[in-house]
Amino acid sequence: MVLTLAFGSALTLPAFAQVQQQTQQTTTTTTTTVDTDPNADINDTAAFGPNNQYGDPICGTWATGVWQPNGHCPDYAVGPRRARIAGTITIVRGHLVTLQLADRTLVINDQPALNRETSGRVAVGRSLVAYGYWHNGSFYATAME
Repeated sequence: MVLTLAFGSALTLPAFAQVQQQTQQTTTTTTTTVDTDPNADINDTAAFGPNNQYGDPICGTWATGVWQPNGHCPDYAVGPRRARIAGTITIVRGHLVTLQLADRTLVINDQPALNRETSGRVAVGRSLVAYGYWHNGSFYATAME
């Protein structure tokens, strides 16, 4: 009889000792804002100083005709206007990068983007969009995606 009770208890004990596990799933949503018109601030008079010099609002502001950098863009030099160029890198020589555009090749200076650490990996074959400004016929990239 004792043996029967012990055997019966052994069979029911695991039922009481079962632990119910729950799995919880967490979902994280990341929202990325894409600048659909990177040249939108070209129409913003606050972006321009004397002699129609362009100052990227990301990098600072104009105060009574004097450029006041905000520290976000080290070594940023104001230029005549902000621009956007898209192409594929074909040659890299230091801070000069040759891009193959749809209809021509163009050499850009990516030193401002390198200084700001917004260039990413600069390598032949990479397709990119470079944002920056034109100054004396040269394109200076301040950011590259």
